[in-house]
Amino acid sequence: MPHSRPMPSIGKRCHELRVRDEGANWRIIYRLDPDAVVVALVFSKKTQRTPDAVIRLAKRIFTRYDDVLNERADEDE
Repeated sequence: MPHSRPMPSIGKRCHELRVRDEGANWRIIYRLDPDAVVVALVFSKKTQRTPDAVIRLAKRIFTRYDDVLNERADEDE
C-alpha cells in the first residue's frame, strides 16, 4: 500500500508518496492546492534520505508553477 508523508522541507502542503514495485522504490513529490494536486517529480529512490538536489528542484518547480499562475491571474484582471 502506498504511503505519503509531509515534506515541510519543500513547502507547505507538500508530500512525498512512496510506491514500491518489484524493481524500485518510487517517490512522487506533490502538493495539495485548494483546486489541484500538483505533481512536481517522480523518481526512483535508492536511499532513506531524499537527496538535497531533489528538494531544491521540487522547490524550483513549485515556485515556477506559482509564478505562472500569478502571471495568468494578473492578465485576467
